[in-house]
Amino acid sequence: MPLTPIPEIRPIDHLAHCGKVSDPALVLRDRTLTHGGLRERVSLLAAWLSQEVGEKGARVAGWAAKGELTCILTLAAARAGLVHVPINPLLKRAQVAHILHDSGARLLLGTKARLDTLETADIPPACALMDEAAVWAAVDEIPSGLPPSDAAPDDLCAILYTSGSTGRPKGVMLSHANLWLGAVSVADYLGLAADDVTLAVLPLSFDYGQNQLFSSWISGGCVVPLDYLFPRDVAKACAAHGVTTLAAVPPLWVQLTELDWPPEASKPLRRLTNSGGALTAGLVQDLRRIFPQAQLFPMYGLTEAFRSTYLDPALVDSHPTSMGTAIPFAEILVIADDGRIAENGEEGELVHCGPLVAQGYWQDEKRTAERFRKAPEGSVYGGMAVWSGDRVTRASDGLLYFVGRRDAMIKSAGNRISPQEVEDAARATGLVTEAVAIGVADDRVGQAVHLVVRPAGDVEAAGAADALAKRLAKELPNFMQPKVIHSRDAMPLNPNGKIDRAALAQEIGA
Repeated sequence: MPLTPIPEIRPIDHLAHCGKVSDPALVLRDRTLTHGGLRERVSLLAAWLSQEVGEKGARVAGWAAKGELTCILTLAAARAGLVHVPINPLLKRAQVAHILHDSGARLLLGTKARLDTLETADIPPACALMDEAAVWAAVDEIPSGLPPSDAAPDDLCAILYTSGSTGRPKGVMLSHANLWLGAVSVADYLGLAADDVTLAVLPLSFDYGQNQLFSSWISGGCVVPLDYLFPRDVAKACAAHGVTTLAAVPPLWVQLTELDWPPEASKPLRRLTNSGGALTAGLVQDLRRIFPQAQLFPMYGLTEAFRSTYLDPALVDSHPTSMGTAIPFAEILVIADDGRIAENGEEGELVHCGPLVAQGYWQDEKRTAERFRKAPEGSVYGGMAVWSGDRVTRASDGLLYFVGRRDAMIKSAGNRISPQEVEDAARATGLVTEAVAIGVADDRVGQAVHLVVRPAGDVEAAGAADALAKRLAKELPNFMQPKVIHSRDAMPLNPNGKIDRAALAQEIGA
């Protein structure tokens, strides 16, 4: 498949100038910013940041709930020649301290209550703190703003810290080109337009969440940021604002499909997007039932390369387990263990090449060298590539299918078992809504399969494990049978809303 031609790459702060001046751009609690207002606020905040932190390339961190500051800080910092480090507001002081010290942040802007939780040792000596109310009071005193920047495509403009399952979070370095082309790409394949309204429920420190803003604004559309307490808050916001675009991860979709959606909330939706885990056939059916008019976009991505693939909505019903094909500006190769491009149907590692590939991990040459390596022979883009560690196959029609992560494979009695295959089989029974398969050390077989599940709403929890074991005995070969099935009323979630596999593994002693 030919690669999408790369368009002109503009500095990311130019996103503030893409919409019609009078059209709404950002719906805040007390007011709505038009695209003209967005331009003005980005310009003034950039001027204040430049005044406060004069050193080009210095890092400015943000740690606050969704609002005006968190939504426009990336654009304003970039315009001032600074690097934005968004911090998930759900993180606690220990994780925040790591990010501040690792990034060498010069300034931390955030909610006063959050800033007050930090101890002296948590804050780097050169880092100043300021609460968001004081920030805007200072910005209001700025006489004039900064004009759009002339940053180069490869200039660093953001560092996103990933919530990895092992070790401390690592900062992924993103350039203007990474963010600009990511916005262009997503806006293109989603078909976003100036009359679209996006409900931003995902964390803005998450590349998937951040792109909700950028892809909407590059299309001239509007964003409604929402920090929800309960899933029903999402449905209420959809109704109140005529939301047309909703992005979520599987655990949230499960909760949303368990709600009663009034027509005024469901009918305006034009598109639903999913990443951070695969949709199940049952979940797809539920989404189709509730939102029959909406296009469904399953997507696969990794922070190190933003987004890799999406499945055309027209193929969701006929190819429900496929990851789809490469998004615009991404070159996706399947590389066999001997280094050649894999044949159709042959398992290999997904390797992402092209201009969406990040610049590596901040001040971490060792881990950068492990993940960011020379593109394989046969790559059209060449240069540096992200070797994902994910095992996939490509069918003769070009569609990709996920097999499992190399480091997540369960090795039992000489067999390599894909956790996803066990999980899919469990969910397919209809007895459970969520399932996570984990390998636990076992003296006899090396690793035994343990399955953690959340029973479906109409299934009696007490008998769910026994009923599931009987069904799986019929559906899976002996070596894939769970040794133990653990039932949970709720799954632990990480700060990005995904099921926290590391926490579950620790709970069951893996």
